[in-house]
Amino acid sequence: MMLVGGGHTDAQGALLGSGDVQENLCGCHPMALGALWALHPGSEPPALGMIHEGYLFPIPLPPLSPSCLADVPEWNFDGSSTAQAEGSNSDMFLVPVRMFRDPFCLDPNKLVLCEVLKYNRKPAETNLRHTCKKVMDLVKDSHPWFGMEQEYTLLGINGHPYGWPDNGFPGPQGPYYCGVGADKVYGRDIVESHYKACLYAGVKICGTNAEVMPSQWEFQVGPCEGIEMGDHLWMARFILHRVCEDFGVVATLDPKPMTGNWNGAGCHTNYSTEEMRREGGLKHIEAAIEKLSKRHDYHICVYDPRGGRDNSRRLTGHHETSNIFEFSAGVANRGASIRIPRQVGQDGYGYFEDRRPAANCDPYAVTEAIMRTTVLNETGVETKDYA
Repeated sequence: MMLVGGGHTDAQGALLGSGDVQENLCGCHPMALGALWALHPGSEPPALGMIHEGYLFPIPLPPLSPSCLADVPEWNFDGSSTAQAEGSNSDMFLVPVRMFRDPFCLDPNKLVLCEVLKYNRKPAETNLRHTCKKVMDLVKDSHPWFGMEQEYTLLGINGHPYGWPDNGFPGPQGPYYCGVGADKVYGRDIVESHYKACLYAGVKICGTNAEVMPSQWEFQVGPCEGIEMGDHLWMARFILHRVCEDFGVVATLDPKPMTGNWNGAGCHTNYSTEEMRREGGLKHIEAAIEKLSKRHDYHICVYDPRGGRDNSRRLTGHHETSNIFEFSAGVANRGASIRIPRQVGQDGYGYFEDRRPAANCDPYAVTEAIMRTTVLNETGVETKDYA
């Protein structure tokens, strides 16, 4: 996947890339876009297993601000510099798919999400949006809604949790969740800056809270329908890392950044179809959960970028998680694989929460897998090609 970041090259270092292109871009255009792409989680090298490793490259545009995606040209970048192509055939295409306002360089600059295609215009191996879009088009009549709860941990540039004692640990978990006070929460100014930047950009962010482990936070994106869930969460992640850069801290999506008696980090995914949201929808929720129960291994493999190895450190059956080897479901049970909210159980319709996805999951992979299992009725560990 690609993110395209807009703005003049001298604005807070928003654009980095070929100097001669930057000079031409700055000298000729009062407004410009620049491309940032994030390698798929787990791609090596040069990524370090976190989704935010990215690269910036300027894209020249006409003087007027683009009003729609049709106004944004396709561009290309050197895939050999990101281990995505050979040097002898290195150009890869950037195809715009969604546009946001730029909260760093402000209007009229834009942030544009792009798909990455190889030289033959087939999707890059790291482009999981392509197949997700196909699946979402197939199930569009079910009107799937998603809301994803992105947990993350703030670190100093030395890798130590932000605000923790240099040579020790804070007090045990308990007073930090949704806490208030300088001795309970660390980094609220960062969190609120990210929230406001997302609102400005047009990201469908809908909440934030301090988490159970100190220096761990969460933001929620949704409800989003179909493919827009992945689009909006990827943009929210990019904005998070960009905001943290200004504060001199790092946001890690590692599912278990601290060993020991500390909570891990997930990306709980709330989901419903139109029939689940109607009166009597609980029976459709229960039917979907039954399908998920028979495909647990498949979902675990796609819910983190390393086929379940990252989540194995988090899904231990402790610290508000289920056991990675067992499927479970229950009303108001945060120790289960699937939680049905108490209000949904009482009303008889609504949504359910899949608590298994790791914080560093690819939202396209997660939402695609849920639709393949619950709507397209796939079974087993293999997926069907709907080309």
